[in-house]
Amino acid sequence: MKVLEELVRSTVHGLGLELADVEFNNRGKQIRVFVEKNFELDPNGGTTVADCEAVSRQLQRVLEVEGIEYDRLEVSSPGLDRKLKQARDFTRFTGHVADVRLRESINGRRRFVGIVCEVQGERVELDADIGKVWFDLANLDRARLVPKL
Repeated sequence: MKVLEELVRSTVHGLGLELADVEFNNRGKQIRVFVEKNFELDPNGGTTVADCEAVSRQLQRVLEVEGIEYDRLEVSSPGLDRKLKQARDFTRFTGHVADVRLRESINGRRRFVGIVCEVQGERVELDADIGKVWFDLANLDRARLVPKL
């Protein structure tokens, strides 16, 4: 799956977009791709339907040429409650509220909801209800933005 993920990443990047996430379900037969504009080049730009269509068309061609079989391909933006996985995701959304679940507990807890304060290398500081908490990305089980409604 890692090779397929790199193939998807390079295809998306070739279209001037960034790969936010990719999911393989049903033994790789369903591929879900989440793309976004490069926030460093266009901080206010949102992903459009046309962007998703272009990625979908290009990926269909690339997957066919590479001989990769799949039943369903979905391409969309990451959404308001997007996943946070890498240090750059947390850096981008510093000042936003995130819902974080860890693999191993800190202070007897594995789940924290709070404001992303700072990122130092592979460590993230979250201002949660119990105060400031630092965690390693290696300990991250999952994290999502909490949308402002």
